[in-house]
Amino acid sequence: MINFLDSLNDEYQTHNTNLGDIYIFENFVVTNFDEGVDVDFKTFYEVALLIKNYFKEKPFGYIANRSHSYSINLNDANLFNKEFPNLKVYALVIYNSLTERVFEIENHFFTYNRKAFKDLDYAINWVKENLS
Repeated sequence: MINFLDSLNDEYQTHNTNLGDIYIFENFVVTNFDEGVDVDFKTFYEVALLIKNYFKEKPFGYIANRSHSYSINLNDANLFNKEFPNLKVYALVIYNSLTERVFEIENHFFTYNRKAFKDLDYAINWVKENLS
């Protein structure tokens, strides 16, 4: 994935966190979490801190590149919704039908403008368009 991100000609910061890799661009973030991690409000703290320190109150987009299988605790959805009021668009890159079904379930819990893609490039373009 890093090779693809380098081809964007956009500067970004790379961070390896307890959940996996995070790439912070000027207006959006791309996460590529590790296989089998459990994402809840507590385990997301390190990632949240990076996002909040970088974007502060600035509107931003989030791209979850789900190349690995991991779980999100939907009981914490309201906490995530409240924690990031400046998150304007959320793209999910899916690689299988199971992840697509999970995305449909998650849509009932999260309030962000969300859309699923099968290609990281399309997700990035959609986020950029919706933030401009």
